[in-house]
Parts: sequence; structure tokens; C-alpha cells
Amino acid sequence: MQNLSLACWDYDRCKPLIDGRVAIDGVQLQPNVIYPTDIFAKAFSEASFDICELSASSYVMQVSQGHCEYAAVPVFVSRAFRHSGIYARADAGIATPKDLEGRVIGVPEYQMTMALWARGILQDDYEVDCRTFKTRTGGTNKAGRSERLRLVLPDHLDVRPIGDNENLNDLMLAGALDAMISPMTPQAFTAGDPRIRRLFADPAAEERAYFARAGVFPIMHVIGIRRHLVDANPELAVNVFEAFVAARRIAMDCLEKTATASANRLHLPWVAAEWEATRALMGNDYWPYGFAENVADLEALCRYSHEQHLSPRRLDAKELFIPATLDLSGR
Repeated sequence: MQNLSLACWDYDRCKPLIDGRVAIDGVQLQPNVIYPTDIFAKAFSEASFDICELSASSYVMQVSQGHCEYAAVPVFVSRAFRHSGIYARADAGIATPKDLEGRVIGVPEYQMTMALWARGILQDDYEVDCRTFKTRTGGTNKAGRSERLRLVLPDHLDVRPIGDNENLNDLMLAGALDAMISPMTPQAFTAGDPRIRRLFADPAAEERAYFARAGVFPIMHVIGIRRHLVDANPELAVNVFEAFVAARRIAMDCLEKTATASANRLHLPWVAAEWEATRALMGNDYWPYGFAENVADLEALCRYSHEQHLSPRRLDAKELFIPATLDLSGR
């Protein structure tokens, strides 16, 4: 029995592993519940954890460069549509996605997975030339954030950090930024400040239309295992994958019971309606793990990374995962 550390956020699909309802065969697990951004800072610089959640974009970058301490299994603990994370200053004259061209746009990190997907979707679905963006990087609501990996970008891309004591929210309000792409909601928007609005008036409708067209549910984070552990224990990757699949099934079953119960356990009045609408659009098993089930998503991820000058070569999506896991079903 190996003692191995796990670092991930407490997603419902991970909780059965965290609380011990699901075990990884041959492993005594030491779970650590840590916010993803904090995990990534350690994972990509120190490889601090044996099994851990990884930024998909940063992972693609390191694999394409040939020096990542982790090897991934096709488990996608974080996925999200990102149309709702694009904000515009109300007086900036930005009415459509094309109006973003040539503008000064804030983003926490140029390389972050959310920004990679947002730029790719703007390019593919709205014909936005994201190469014209004047990108400014830094924390959304707090100062001090910087790129977790070194960027090597061509000269024609204007990507610069904001000041050490500045944040994107304040710069938007001051008129220094025209727009923002961020997974975290700007504090001014949360507070109802009319100076900041979402680019899309009905982002959920845009996201549903995107899925209906592309069939893609954007992958944000994968699960990685330290490579030396996989080399020493060939069965470990399959065991980790199967445990995460089992945990996801428990979470999906729990959500179904919540949505179909006669009494709502959550403080959200339309949980059942949202669950039914999601299944109607995306299918009953709308959050699949596994390589084959997610080829379109993974190919888009690899393409966007190369097109946006994050990975020096366009990866074959199969290169991202431990070969023993490529044929495993994630449903």
C-alpha cells in the first residue's frame, strides 16, 4: 500500500475520494483540499503533490516543451463554458464581440485555460482577431498575480503585466481597460456597478448555442500523477482513473436524487429545471471522463494552445495522457 498525496478542490465529483467513500486500489490517500490557483503555483514549479489537479493550458504548454513532472489521466474535474466571463466597460463602445478588436483587455494570466478557451471561441464563433488585443495581465480583484509559467510570445502580440499594486477591477473602473476576460467575477460587477457589464447580455443562451453547434464542453483542469510514480507502478494510472470515474458517478447520482426529490435540499429554486434542461441539451451523462468521449474538446484545446503561441508545437491530444488510460471508458 502506497501513501500518496492528492491535491484538488472539493468538487462534488471529488468528494467521494476526499472523504474516503471511494479508494484508489493499492493507495493510502492523503487528500488536501486546496483552491486550484494555489495548487497550480506549486504543481508547476515544485511538483509538490503525488496526484493533483492541473491547469489544462499550463499542462499542454509543459508537455509540448518536453519537461512536465506530471503525466495526466483523462479525468476532467473542472469544465466550464466561458462566455459569461467576458466583461466590457459600459462606456467603451463595445456592443459586439468584433468590437473587442484592438482594445485594451485585462486577463489574470495570458496562459490561463479560461482565457485560452475564451479567445478560441471568440475567434471561431465570432470571427474576432484576438491577435489585435492589447492584453494586460494581473489579479482580477487583488494585486500581485503573475504568469505561473514563462511566456515566449512573438513580438506582434502586445501582452504586458499591470503594476504590482494594481488589479483589473480597479483599472476597468478607472478607464484604463476596455474589457476583461476573467473566471473570477469583478467585484464592481458583483456589486451592481453599472460601469461594468457582461459582453453577452444572455451568456447562458450563447453557451447553449455554442454547445449545440460544437458539441464541446470546455475542459479546464485535468488530473496528473507524478511521472516517476507511474514509471514505478504501471497499474497506478488505471487505478487512479477508475477511482475518479467511480467518484463522479456517485456525484451524478446524488445530483439526480436532489433534482428529483420531493423536497429541495438546496437554496436554489430551479435546480430541477436546470438539471432537466442540461440533460435535454447535453445528454444524461453530460460530464464524461475518458479520452474517446472528449476528443473534440481535447483537439480544440491543443489547437488553441498552438495558435495562441503558448505551445511551441501542436500536440496530438493523445500525447497528453498515459497510454494505458487512452482506451478506458469514462462513463
